[in-house]
Amino acid sequence: MMENTTDTTTTTTTPKSKIRWAPLNIPLERRLQMMALCTWFFNLWICLLVFGYLWTFPWLWPFLIAYLTFVYFDKAPEMGGRRVEWVRRLPTWKYFANYFPAKLIKEQDLDPKKNYVFGYHPHGIISLGAVASFATEATGFSTQFPGIIPSLLTLTSNFRLPLYRDLIMAMGMASVSRSSCEKILSSGPGRSIVIVIGGAAESLYARPGTADLTLKRRLGFIRLAIKQNAPLVPVFSFGENELFEQMDNSKGSTVWKVQKKMQAILGYTLPLFHARGVFNYDMGLVPFRHPIVTVVGKPISVPKLEEGQKEPTDEQLQAVQDAYILGLQEIYDKYKDTYAKDRKRDLRIIE
Repeated sequence: MMENTTDTTTTTTTPKSKIRWAPLNIPLERRLQMMALCTWFFNLWICLLVFGYLWTFPWLWPFLIAYLTFVYFDKAPEMGGRRVEWVRRLPTWKYFANYFPAKLIKEQDLDPKKNYVFGYHPHGIISLGAVASFATEATGFSTQFPGIIPSLLTLTSNFRLPLYRDLIMAMGMASVSRSSCEKILSSGPGRSIVIVIGGAAESLYARPGTADLTLKRRLGFIRLAIKQNAPLVPVFSFGENELFEQMDNSKGSTVWKVQKKMQAILGYTLPLFHARGVFNYDMGLVPFRHPIVTVVGKPISVPKLEEGQKEPTDEQLQAVQDAYILGLQEIYDKYKDTYAKDRKRDLRIIE
């Protein structure tokens, strides 16, 4: 049974001038959870700071230059990553997952002889539920789906960051590029990929009590699944959008225009969000304590391409998309009254 550890910040109104500080007598277990969460949440900056600090030792320069050269030429992110199972099973991930807490539910067993394309929804601000369930063993993925080896995919730019790239590859992450997807899906039985379908565009709609998805024009993952003959598996994480509050960025506003411009130029955008702090409940960038329940739906078969057919037809793409959306809706409708009781509205596909 999941402990109800939701921060009261997300359910009650607190005067803006008043900050509620965490008491000093917090149980050790919760302090360890906070430490594990912060270690992951800020590990990008930790890695960059450590790498920068190493440059203060001149005798390390030859090694650092050699490492940067290796990073530049290393093709591992495009070849499925460099997975290290013991890293995925580190005890710290249990504390990380229990911070929310995170939980994994399966609707159906998956055939370990097949390859799958998991579609994760919603994106949320930074997809913490996807990390807990697919980039670690904290929620018991390999126990629930024996023989299935998931690779959570992320932007190629993340693999240019020293030290950080090596950590996320050890966790089983890989580039979301087409060549990376094809390489993983063709590298043996059970090898599967997890794509956070909504991407940066969807993160701008991530707000507590809502489930607004960017999916209508997302056909690339469906095309990939058909070409690789890999069943699609819809995944919905209840609670992902409850972890942060976001600044008002209604369509047409100045904030919205800046974010969209940034997305067009850089390929990603940054939601202006806030949540709680390490020592307070009302101000900071640390996510709220709110349960994340990740439901892995039933696999959706894809049509096999005929001999000589290189690309799926528009009709095939549409048929699979319709079946996928239906599968996603079934997950939401089945569990919404259990894990989204305080929702403001039901799931919507807005783009």
